[in-house]
Amino acid sequence: MIGTELLDDPRADPRAIRAQLGDLARLNAWFGGTRAVVDALRPHLARARGSSWTALDVGAGSGDILRAAIAAARAYDVRLEGMAIERTRAAAALARAQGVAAVVADGDALPLADDSVDVVIVSQVLHHLPAAQAVRWLAALDRIARRVVIVADLRRSKLAMAGLWLAGVPLGLDSTTRRDAITSLRRGYTREELDELLASAGVRAKTRYRPVSRVVASWVPGCAP
Repeated sequence: MIGTELLDDPRADPRAIRAQLGDLARLNAWFGGTRAVVDALRPHLARARGSSWTALDVGAGSGDILRAAIAAARAYDVRLEGMAIERTRAAAALARAQGVAAVVADGDALPLADDSVDVVIVSQVLHHLPAAQAVRWLAALDRIARRVVIVADLRRSKLAMAGLWLAGVPLGLDSTTRRDAITSLRRGYTREELDELLASAGVRAKTRYRPVSRVVASWVPGCAP
């Protein structure tokens, strides 16, 4: 793994975790993290008008992306009932304070049966995991989901690193967030690298680049190569 980040440590200071998750929610809204997930979900929602679905966001942080997905579903007359999973109590508590049902659990041991959730989302979490662990997660997501899995992460980009470092102070980002965001971008994936992880997990997915410096994979579960 490249470097270390505050969110790598579930025992980190809860106040620091809350501050960083607030910064990350703003970055998601401003620089495409939220839109990358919601846009990948829209085609599935369009085919599900009038339905009631469940959604699981693994490593949901403050729950900002899950809330955006729930709001987007309403536009398609889909009732999306969401649940956030976080391994840190501070993050789970923050998500609950934002109106999201959240439980403390580990992505390596998700307490869910096969085909038990309609939509599974993992956004900007995979780069925190060693490759072998990321492959296990991807296989587990495919097993749990009924209708669609969406994995969004950062695309490694020196230009994005430089831009974020320069813009971090004017944007009011905490110094730890600025440092960790650079580390996250250094840990990011090319499309080919994400495809390799997916193939190792036995998953056939459609991957694409999205602004700003995002890479997204989405697939219907059970579609083996």
